[in-house]
Amino acid sequence: MNLKGVRVASDMQKEISDLLLREAKDQDFKTVTITHVKVTNDLSFAKIYFTALDDKNRDKIEKDLNNAIGYFRKELASRMNLRHTPELRFIYDESIEYAKKIESIIQEINEEE
Repeated sequence: MNLKGVRVASDMQKEISDLLLREAKDQDFKTVTITHVKVTNDLSFAKIYFTALDDKNRDKIEKDLNNAIGYFRKELASRMNLRHTPELRFIYDESIEYAKKIESIIQEINEEE
């Protein structure tokens, strides 16, 4: 990702987080944390990685976020100074869950010693 892409990804993460916290009507969205944004070099596509406090609803939340993409793109277009607002895709970030799993395995090994 080039320098502009890094800046756009960072700004998108901040703006989407703000939208979810302050303007979302869906209460599930208020439990969402945007963990990372990856933007293609040509700024045409962005993957938005998120976690949620309620892991049980993660599939529903992911579906609802992706259904609201039009709203997010419209808001980003008005908040960010971009010639073209990227296509968006929300993806549940499993890296934190994976890290917890590895940590628990390491803890089990240490307890056995």
